[in-house]
Amino acid sequence: MKFIADAMLGRLAKWMRAMGCDVVYYQKIGDGELVNRAMREGRLILTRDTLLIKRKKAKGNFLLVEGNSYKDQLKQVAKQFSIDPYQDLLTRCIECNIPLTEIKKEQIMGAVPEYVYASQGSFRTCLGCNKIYWPATHRGAILKTLDEIFRG
Repeated sequence: MKFIADAMLGRLAKWMRAMGCDVVYYQKIGDGELVNRAMREGRLILTRDTLLIKRKKAKGNFLLVEGNSYKDQLKQVAKQFSIDPYQDLLTRCIECNIPLTEIKKEQIMGAVPEYVYASQGSFRTCLGCNKIYWPATHRGAILKTLDEIFRG
């Protein structure tokens, strides 16, 4: 399932990407353009905007996100669409939504701090923004937050 999040749901979009969901997000996008992109790309609209859902083109292709905190929002979306928050964890770029690609350690020498290069065995990269990812303390923090949301 593919999503597009409105400008009010940036934090939700990033957390959904962390869970491996395909979510596009634009900080500044008009309602008309958002609806048109959703239709063109086959994406479901995630919104908090009650005026947006009244648009004829948006009918039947949206979820009105109700929670005020990203944790409540994430729980609502995951429940609504039966998303397993752990199944595809950290498989997408948090910044640009592109699926991550495994990369050989030798290919990133000099691109990450020496300590990271020496202490980590696996790396992934985003072919869109060239950001390099590796298992680190942030993974534990993400898992802890997801556990609080979904198992707490």
